[in-house]
Amino acid sequence: MATTTTTESADKRQSIRIIGAPTDIGAGHLGGSMGPEALRVAGLEKALVRLGYTVDDRGNLAGPTNPNTPPINGYRHLPENIAWCSLVRDAVQDSMTNGDFPILMGGDHALAIGTIAGLSNHCRSVGKPLSVLWLDAHADFNTAETTPSGNVHGMPLAIAAGHGPAELSGLADVTPMIDPHRIIQVGIRSVDVIEKIKVVESGMDVHDMRRIDENGMRQTMTQVLEKLAALGGHVHVSFDVDFLDPSIAPGVGTTVPGGPTYREAQLCMEMIHDSGLMDSLELMELNPAYDVKNKTAELVVELTKSLFGEQILSRHHAAL
Repeated sequence: MATTTTTESADKRQSIRIIGAPTDIGAGHLGGSMGPEALRVAGLEKALVRLGYTVDDRGNLAGPTNPNTPPINGYRHLPENIAWCSLVRDAVQDSMTNGDFPILMGGDHALAIGTIAGLSNHCRSVGKPLSVLWLDAHADFNTAETTPSGNVHGMPLAIAAGHGPAELSGLADVTPMIDPHRIIQVGIRSVDVIEKIKVVESGMDVHDMRRIDENGMRQTMTQVLEKLAALGGHVHVSFDVDFLDPSIAPGVGTTVPGGPTYREAQLCMEMIHDSGLMDSLELMELNPAYDVKNKTAELVVELTKSLFGEQILSRHHAAL
């Protein structure tokens, strides 16, 4: 691997708070609960410290265990999802109130409901709008009526946009907790049949893999970041590990072929950092039960380093 140097420009926050959420209650496969520890083993905290950040790993939140039961009224493990997302909401909101940069380590992507709720509350309290950059293979806009499985990790954006049970969609101080027009998705390549209609109707900006294939990652991310800059406010980056092609990231329960390559993913992360827009981050759906010698966790740490400023060569004056 090439020798790297870090950027010298000041980031918005030098203090990072790491929050572990070891649960897979929203997923269809067990094992995501081991994700936070795999990222620790891969050296996430040490990597960020080497980049010059102060890092406070608060350990793991403690929520209910996975009952591994069938759906009830279209949702699997609804009470457990409510409990976990409430914990995440409070932890993320507390981090923001304290002036820290939160990194949530999942755990499955249903937890994003809690993250967005906490960020929504904080942004409302300081008078800032909230935008979400969703890096994922899946649109995650299912509802109880459209889901083929009942797994809540396929529903977080729909629920955050107000389409779901009140116990989840109402976790923030306002419902919906985010305007879908302020959600930008990148890397999408697996959308359920009826879900496709809901995604188009929602007004979300979706850069699927065909668009990336046609335009390239550089042009795609230029458009995405220009739009986020124009929208203003707080930008949350939600990184689902299945965003990556499974040839380089096998450690997820829901792999979908045809995702970004290693260099495409690195360029994506480097451009996000160079934009200076990222205000919070979550690393979701890492499942060590499907990984090979912690390969995927180590890649996630490498990409996170790029998100926080590590580059091949220092670029002081020229954006990628």
